Amino acid sequence: MPIKEFCNPDVVCAARETTVIEAARLMRKHHVGDVVVIDKVDDRRVPVGIVTDRDIVVEVVAAELDPQLLKLGDILTEPLATVDQDEGYAATIFQMVERGVRRMPVVGSAGELVGIVAFDDLLRQLATPLAELSELAGRERRKEMRKPQ
Repeated sequence: MPIKEFCNPDVVCAARETTVIEAARLMRKHHVGDVVVIDKVDDRRVPVGIVTDRDIVVEVVAAELDPQLLKLGDILTEPLATVDQDEGYAATIFQMVERGVRRMPVVGSAGELVGIVAFDDLLRQLATPLAELSELAGRERRKEMRKPQ
């Protein structure tokens, strides 16, 4: 199944010019741990970076920088790791592991933002089938025990 089926289409976005304090407020308001930094290209939102709550703590707060003056464009994580909307979730997991990221914007064929996929989303998708698979051996044993010998 393509990753666009699993990704979250409701992405919290901001421009490069957005201050870090404004981004933190967006994260709090929407209960998320990241803001995707976008450029507007025609009518498309094109992701150019991502800033996480950890980035704010490590790069701004710990460095005692002023989050009211600092812009997202100054701290965004580059190069941005994205995944094509038609990629499968196994390939997406591989890309996340290879790039060492927990969140990836999902993009369409023109580079436009389609959604975001997080480690937690993929874990939920994998957990149910794995739990069902783990029950298979027990079911087979119970079935064998009911058969007369």
